[in-house]
Amino acid sequence: MRTIYDALRESHEIQRSLCRSLVRVKPESGKRESVLEDLRIELAAHAASEERFLYAPILMDDMGLNPSRHALAEHHEIDECVEELMQAEYDGGSWLARAKELSQLVHHHLKEEETKFFQTSGKILTGTQKLELTRHYDEDYLRMKTVLATK
Repeated sequence: MRTIYDALRESHEIQRSLCRSLVRVKPESGKRESVLEDLRIELAAHAASEERFLYAPILMDDMGLNPSRHALAEHHEIDECVEELMQAEYDGGSWLARAKELSQLVHHHLKEEETKFFQTSGKILTGTQKLELTRHYDEDYLRMKTVLATK
């Protein structure tokens, strides 16, 4: 059966792909803005749902307190980088440097989450919780993608 970790990894792969596209898209293509918007929506929907249905339950356990706080701080750092990139000139030279920085932040966060946070949270959650949280995450993730696409 599909667990919360499977669901999160699916979104992680989308994020990795969008980050690769973001740093490869040429300014003359006119697609920087649309790729960034797709990435913004994916990152925000994923983070909101993940924070509600993985981080929140893990925060309730002493073993999960510091890892959850760290992950939340990284989400905030990624959000700030997205905002700065959205306000930058899409054809400017600094845009690509900022896009690469965002890609590095995202890749670092995903790797750390998959290699450390998932293991810690896996010790805290029961098998039933891992399955139940998947349903809640999936529903909220889809809802958030819809909400964010209209903003």
